[in-house]
Amino acid sequence: MMSELIIELFDASGYVSPKALAKQFHTTIKEVAVFSGLSQESVSRHSRVHSKTSQKRLRDIILIMNKVLPWSGSPMQAYAWYRSEQLPGFGGLTAEDLVKRGMANDVLDYITELMDGGFA
Repeated sequence: MMSELIIELFDASGYVSPKALAKQFHTTIKEVAVFSGLSQESVSRHSRVHSKTSQKRLRDIILIMNKVLPWSGSPMQAYAWYRSEQLPGFGGLTAEDLVKRGMANDVLDYITELMDGGFA
């Protein structure tokens, strides 16, 4: 299931497709901008979608959701976790909040620690 989520979200050129991301989570491009912390132009204009900054942010989101997918149960539940689960040790911020602040690696480290049996 994890590889399904990743493969479906990349276009033929290997870029993360905001349209595919919106489709995967039954939402809009505008909402992809909101949950990624990118501007609407950054997820809708071809030249901006392919920028290094936009692609890194979108890839980080996919990495995080794929990492929680085995224990969240489904892509939609991983999406819900990303958007709403307050993470202990981060002042009650969600993964979404942290990604928007450029802290995706901290979220990935947190998830890895949980998966390795650590406590949050």
